[in-house]
Amino acid sequence: MISRRKAIKNLGIFSGSTLLFPQQSIGSPVSANNNNFSYCLNTSTISGQKIGFLKEFEITASAGYDGIEVWIRDIQKYMEEGGNLKDLKKYIDDLGIRVENAIGFAQWIVDDNNKRNAGIEQLKREMDLLAQIGCKRIAAPPAGATSKPILDLFDVANRYRTILEIGDKTGVTPQLEIWGSSANLYHISQAVFVTTAANHPKACILPDVYHMFRGGSGYQSLKQIAGNAIEMFHFNDFVADIPREQQKDSDRVYPGDGAAPFKQIVTDLYNAGGTKILSLELFNQNYWEKDAFEVAKTGLQKMKMVVSEALKTIDH
Repeated sequence: MISRRKAIKNLGIFSGSTLLFPQQSIGSPVSANNNNFSYCLNTSTISGQKIGFLKEFEITASAGYDGIEVWIRDIQKYMEEGGNLKDLKKYIDDLGIRVENAIGFAQWIVDDNNKRNAGIEQLKREMDLLAQIGCKRIAAPPAGATSKPILDLFDVANRYRTILEIGDKTGVTPQLEIWGSSANLYHISQAVFVTTAANHPKACILPDVYHMFRGGSGYQSLKQIAGNAIEMFHFNDFVADIPREQQKDSDRVYPGDGAAPFKQIVTDLYNAGGTKILSLELFNQNYWEKDAFEVAKTGLQKMKMVVSEALKTIDH
């Protein structure tokens, strides 16, 4: 049995804080007690090894992660094969890790009323599953709207508020996720607009190093996003020898092995305040050919390395 690790501080709620223009200046020292990073493994990183759903939790804990990011389809398959959520929660608790987030593709965002209503009902069911295993978040990407027409961002904000209100009832917060190759919500400025226009205390953005690059966001925008408007950040890296518009999910590499400016990214996340969950999300087929534990362990080491290097330059 893997011993339970000491829990980190409870995550704060994006309540009473502003999304833009944090009061803390970028150059001023920040209390380390109020600015923490924790480390999470998105199971996509080791999905190609096909080691099994429960084994992915075991490897995550054994490799030293604080939390895991699961996929809704894997939970559903586990249940279809006779598993139950009560047993799953106990298994996770015994390993001493948290389920930080889940990846799903409900079409909550689309213009088509029938599809959107079906997507919202799907999201309700998924949130109910997650609440039973102690997961507090679910990704809300622009699924179903990755091609034209271009959606009105005020409409998107109203739809996002609708699913945030469902989150209030279920205890599972939808995080607005950007997809860099999508026709909608490809740029972090669009996500900032939607989360502010939604006017809800738990509105938050789920950025991704690769997707910010792929969609042309750049990283200076992180200086403008305060506190728990970002609770979680997908960590990975992009290579320099493939044109931005041609890069694919499978081209992602370990943090620090590509061209992303991690010193700037980590510094700005740190200075923004609030706890940040850094989740390793990769789809690299070369990694899938290697031992799953070694991939997980290597990824954690590389994440901690880029964070450590950045924090050396910050005046605590």
